[in-house]
Amino acid sequence: MSVPIDPEMLTADDIGEERATLEMDHAAAVEFVRECCLSAGFGIPVEFSPSELLNEKVDADRDPYHVLGACNPEMADRALDGSDRTMGGLFPCNVVVWEREPGVQQVYHVSIMRIARLVGMAPDDEEWANLVADTGDIVDELFEQIRRGP
Repeated sequence: MSVPIDPEMLTADDIGEERATLEMDHAAAVEFVRECCLSAGFGIPVEFSPSELLNEKVDADRDPYHVLGACNPEMADRALDGSDRTMGGLFPCNVVVWEREPGVQQVYHVSIMRIARLVGMAPDDEEWANLVADTGDIVDELFEQIRRGP
C-alpha cells in the first residue's frame, strides 16, 4: 500500500506542528504544561506516561515521556458534527512532553483538525477551516504561555 500523501511535501504548518523547549525537570514540565493547557482553554480528560508503561511491561528503558490528552469541549463538539463523528478516532488533542536530556524537556503538538482534513476524515470547507483557525488560536495561546515559561 502506498501513502496517499507525500509526507516529504508536508510542512510543520500543514500539520499544525508546535514545539517548545523547557529547561526544568520532567515532572515540573508536565505540571507546568498541564497548567498552561487549562489556562488556554483545554481540559485534560486523560493523561498517561508511555515511558512508564513500556519500561514496566517490556523493559524498554525509555526516558520520561508524558502525554496530556487536551480537549476543548466546544471544539470537540464542532469537530464531531463536522466530520460525521469520525474525529473521535483522533481525540483527544495530545500535547506531549519528553525528556531530551536531564533538565531539558521537549513539548510537542500536532493539529488533529489539520491532519483530519489532509487524510479525508474531515471536509475541506469553510466551516472546517473556521474550526482549524479556532483551535489554532487556543494552541497558539498555549504555546505562547509555554514559551514564556513559569
